[in-house]
Amino acid sequence: MSAPAPDAPLAGLKVVEFTHMVMGPSIGVILGDLGAEVIKIEPEGGDHTRRLLGSGSGYFPMFNRNKRSVCLNLKDATDLGRARKLVEGADVVIENFRPGALERLGLGPNDFAETNPGLIYCSAKGFLSGPYENRTALDEVTQMMGGLAYMTGPPGRPLRAGTSVVDITGGMFGVIGILAALNQRHATGKGSSVKCSLFETTAFLVGQHMAQQAVTGVAPNPMPARISAWAVYDVFETARENEQLFVGVVSDSQWAAFCKAMDLSDLGDDPTLAANNDRVRARDRILPRVRDLFAGFEREALVEKLEAIGLPFAPVSRPDELFDDPHLNQGGLVDVTIPGGAATRLPALPLEFDGRRLGLRRDVPLPDADREAVLGEGHAAA
Repeated sequence: MSAPAPDAPLAGLKVVEFTHMVMGPSIGVILGDLGAEVIKIEPEGGDHTRRLLGSGSGYFPMFNRNKRSVCLNLKDATDLGRARKLVEGADVVIENFRPGALERLGLGPNDFAETNPGLIYCSAKGFLSGPYENRTALDEVTQMMGGLAYMTGPPGRPLRAGTSVVDITGGMFGVIGILAALNQRHATGKGSSVKCSLFETTAFLVGQHMAQQAVTGVAPNPMPARISAWAVYDVFETARENEQLFVGVVSDSQWAAFCKAMDLSDLGDDPTLAANNDRVRARDRILPRVRDLFAGFEREALVEKLEAIGLPFAPVSRPDELFDDPHLNQGGLVDVTIPGGAATRLPALPLEFDGRRLGLRRDVPLPDADREAVLGEGHAAA
């Protein structure tokens, strides 16, 4: 694959990554997609994440493109020295191992205070400083303890979100911290230690529900049992089995347009339903009408009508259906090679710069694929 384009936003930034699983690699893939040179340090034989089965089988190919792989045995003095040299030449380090693991190897942030004072060292952990900081955490652990699983599942049945949402958003906060530290370094010349975490990320995600309780004085119900802020804001069945559609009507003008287009003039002309909050109070009257109406339409016909009105809507899709999504196939997917050598397309970074998408520069690396190139470039002693 090609080298970073010179106008890539982070071209010239050197990153060394000691990570596994999702949170740490998600930081690296975002920086790599933005143009940074990311060197992933793996143990001999490769990151064990490469060999996960089931729901973990997609972790490595999704979060490790645009990186170079070097396998090092950090318990070996020679390889540990190579790792140190790489860090001494880096702008950024990313790590997400147990607290203290890299410090015990002499690879902690304080170990480079003299040899690389401008280093930005990002640690992705389960918790920030406090009573829990040494606990072991996973995405699902913090979804449970942070209230996200409670809010996602029906009452009495906490349910984790259907993706590694805290790992990924926690990694995004890590990137935000790194970029802020880079900006600060421009002014001071000094590096920083940045720490992002799963638990505090989860708390931030459910902060709107905490605020809701503070405002209303009532604990929020889980999302499946919530009182929506809008009367029509739900998943509806259509004429064909297994073709559901989410529809939201979220303003008074949308309500008027919806009723006119869908031949619901008796509802649209009713002055007691003109205001949003009045419609919410009349939800039990409105929703059965809408459900019956939608059940008589095939989904494609409903989509056409709702798009013409300008309402928010969404077919309920499975992740595998996104491979064929016409919008994503106009630049939203990148070609990568998955374990076993097969080709597939996976989501690109959801950003545009001056109308340009950020694509693939380096395919998902094989273990140690870049040892000779990296260790021979002056990054580290051979």
